Amino acid sequence: MKLSLMENIISINQQRFFTIRQANELLPLVHRITEAAHLEVKSLMNRIQSVKSSNPSLAAEIEKQIDENVERWQKKIERLGATPKGLWLADFDHGAGYYCWKFPETSIQFSHGYNEGFSGRKEI
Repeated sequence: MKLSLMENIISINQQRFFTIRQANELLPLVHRITEAAHLEVKSLMNRIQSVKSSNPSLAAEIEKQIDENVERWQKKIERLGATPKGLWLADFDHGAGYYCWKFPETSIQFSHGYNEGFSGRKEI
């Protein structure tokens, strides 16, 4: 049974555990949120490159926008119960470790223990 969008949103700091099925069902939403943030940041990075030497104050403002965009992405991922672990990386707690996802992957294919990071990913 699929969860409604409102059922996917949790209170901040509320721990959530996922089955592989639940993580994969939530992934299209996580992917859309991440893709939108990624495209916005990419566009802003292109703007920085074009103004960096000619307008340092504008470049600094754009950098601030990038930081804010990434922070908004992180908060959205957290509200869904996942844990942002780096830029465009999200972990889904399964009780014995994490299912690990990296944009632009389209399914959950990896897992790692609580004390391992991205480099410790193992195929499920």
